[in-house]
Amino acid sequence: MTKWDKEYLKLCKTILEKGVEVKNRTGNNSIKIDGYYFELDLSEEFPVLTTKQLFFKNAILEMLWIYQVQSNDVRWLQERGVHIWDEWKIDSDGKWRATQMIPDENGNLVKKEIVKNFGKNMAHTIGTAYGFIVKKYKLIDKLIDTIKNNPTDRRMVISLWQDEFLPTAVLPSCVWSTEWNVCDGKINFWVHQRSCDVPLGLPFNVTQYAVLGNMIAHVTGYKPGIMRWSINDPHIYVNQVDGIKEQIRRGEELGDLPAPELWLNPEIKNFYDFDNAQELKDIKVLKYKHHGPIKFKISQ
Repeated sequence: MTKWDKEYLKLCKTILEKGVEVKNRTGNNSIKIDGYYFELDLSEEFPVLTTKQLFFKNAILEMLWIYQVQSNDVRWLQERGVHIWDEWKIDSDGKWRATQMIPDENGNLVKKEIVKNFGKNMAHTIGTAYGFIVKKYKLIDKLIDTIKNNPTDRRMVISLWQDEFLPTAVLPSCVWSTEWNVCDGKINFWVHQRSCDVPLGLPFNVTQYAVLGNMIAHVTGYKPGIMRWSINDPHIYVNQVDGIKEQIRRGEELGDLPAPELWLNPEIKNFYDFDNAQELKDIKVLKYKHHGPIKFKISQ
C-alpha cells in the first residue's frame, strides 16, 4: 500500500475500535474519536488513495474554486461537473432548506425542517464561506508575497474561520486553517480540520491540499515538503461502516498499488494562470491505479 493508504486505514481502524457513537445535527449517528494527527512528506509521495477510487479532478477543482477562483458560487462547480456542494447551495429565492436535528427546550435533539433566509444576493452560493473569505482578505496573495519576499516570517496563516461571517455561512469551514513555513528549501504546512467525515471528506481534502501545497511551492521556487494534518473531530457515520470495512479488507487482502504522480505545467509561473477548466490541462495526476469505487452516503 501507499504511505497514505496505510495512514488512512490506521485512522479508520482506530475510529472503529476505540470510537464512541454520538448523535449529531444530521440525524445519522457517527462514531468519533477525540482528535487525530498525521503527516505526509510530499517530496516522497503524492497522496491519493488506492484502496478506493478517488475522483481527484473533482477534489482539485473544488480546491481551485476556493483558493484560485475564490468563489462561493456553486454554479462554477456545477458547470465543471462537480456536485459536492449541491446540498448546501442557497436556492434562487435566497433561502436554504434542510432537515436537521435541532436541540429542543430540554436540550434533546429533534428532527426539524429548517429554512434560513440568506437573501437573494446570496442565491446559488454557500454564503460567506470558503472562497468568499479567501477573496475578501486576499489570503493567497498575501501568502505567496510573504513566501517570496519574507520567507522566514512566522505569521503565514490562512484562516477561513472569521467570526463576523459565520452567521451568513451555510456551512462554516471544516478545513478551517493552514499555517505555512519555509525551511531548508521546502514549503511545509499544517492543515487544521475542526470536523471530518473520514470516508467522504478526508480523501478529498488530503489530495486537494497536497495539490495546493505543490502549487504554492511551484510558483514560489521551493520544493514541496511536509504536510502535517490535525483533526479535532474525526468520525465515521454509522451508515458508512460497511464501506470502510470493505476498504480495510482491500488493504489487507488485495495487492499493493503504487502511488500516483502529480504533474504541474512547468511553464506556469503564476498561481492564477493554472487552467481551471474541467480538463485541468496544467494539473495532472499520472499513473493512478486503484481497487475501484466505494459508495458512501452524505450526511447533511
